[in-house]
Parts: sequence; C-alpha cells; structure tokens
Amino acid sequence: MSNLAAALASNRAAQAAEIVLVFGVAVVVVAIGWGIVGENPVLRQAVVWVANVIMLLTIRAGLRVRGQSWAHFGLSFRFPGWRGMVRTVLWSVVVLIAALAAFIAGSMLMANVATGQQNADMSGYNYLRGNLPLLLLALPAVWFVSSFGEEVLYRGFLITRLAEMGGGGKAALRIALVISAVVFGLAHFDWGIVGIVQTTLMGLALAIAYIVSKRNLWTLILAHAYMDTVLFVQMYMGVSAGG
Repeated sequence: MSNLAAALASNRAAQAAEIVLVFGVAVVVVAIGWGIVGENPVLRQAVVWVANVIMLLTIRAGLRVRGQSWAHFGLSFRFPGWRGMVRTVLWSVVVLIAALAAFIAGSMLMANVATGQQNADMSGYNYLRGNLPLLLLALPAVWFVSSFGEEVLYRGFLITRLAEMGGGGKAALRIALVISAVVFGLAHFDWGIVGIVQTTLMGLALAIAYIVSKRNLWTLILAHAYMDTVLFVQMYMGVSAGG
C-alpha cells in the first residue's frame, strides 16, 4: 500500500482533503465557467455538468489510489439477475415516492415560513420550453450527469467517506447522512432558498434510502432518473415544477 493510500485509509486530514478536493474542484469550475458563459442558461447548465464529470473522475482517481472499485459505494456493474433487477426497479418506485414526499414537505414548510419566494426557481430550465430536439438531447445528459452522477457523488461517495472519516460507527453515519443532504441542497443554490430546502429534505430521504437499501445505488439512480425526467418534461410543456 502506497503512503497516499495508507493516509486515505487512516488519516482524517487526508480523508477530509479528498472530500474538499472533489467538491472544491467543482466550485472552481462552476465559478470560472459561469464567469465565461455569462447568463446563457444552456451553457451554465453545461458548465455544471462538466463540473460533475470532473468530480466523478476525481473520485475514480481516489478509488484507484485506495485499490477500491465503484462497488465500495454500492455501485455494481454486474447483472443481478432478472429477479434482482425487478427488485431494484420496485424499490426505486418506493424511493421515488419518499423523495417526492420530502420535496413536497419542503414546499409546505417554506409556504409557512417564507414571505417572498414560495416555489423553487426553475427559470434556469426555461430553455426547454417547447423545444423538443433540445429536450431529447438534454434527457440522456441529465440521466448520466445528474441521475447517475449526483447519486454517486452525494450518496455513494460523500456518505461513505464522511462515515469512514468519523470512524464508521452509527453516530458517524447519521452525521454523514445529514451533511450529505445539506451539501446536496446547497448544490441547488440556483433554485433559490425554497429549492435549497426542498432538495435538502429530498437529499435526506435519498440518503436514508441509500442505507435502507443496503447501499444499492442503482435503486437511487433510477428514482433520481424518474424525477429528472418528470422535471424536464414539465419544463418542456411549460408546467411549473416548483411545487
């Protein structure tokens, strides 16, 4: 085992540095990228997606250094059998319902405490309205970068690494679930304060589902894909998705 791998396995400072590196790179890419592309919503979304891909590549590099695979986060690329596939799909529907319920709960909470914005700000997706070719191009991209990528980032990577950094006990895991939900919510800052609250609660539901499903990331990826598909189709049709 290399010195770096040993540090990542036992040194909390090195473990924290890995997490900061993954998310810090994304912050820098988004900050620079948005400064270059200006207010163009399509290009701003593209910058976010590029940042997510870079984060995934950084995580992959960390796994290689540790001598681990994606399976360490609960992401297996082996066919689970038809029964296992059906089980995963059925559980993904349950997770979808739980995540949507949490998102709606966020809307209800903010409706009682917020005096200004009552819904998440989805104006950044207005470019999809009535644009079928762009919708058909955007859906595969969002399935990979957001549905797949965000579950790997915020559930698989962040929860696992934070729990390991805390010693791997139940208390560390609970703290990791909460932190991952908050970070997930803050990552949706462009949705406004209501959107941050909604996605934080949704992130907590997904984090809990990650543990309940015995870290089967495919269950969450599918549920996330359903939500992203509904969001994009709603925006294409000009229907508000803000709750």
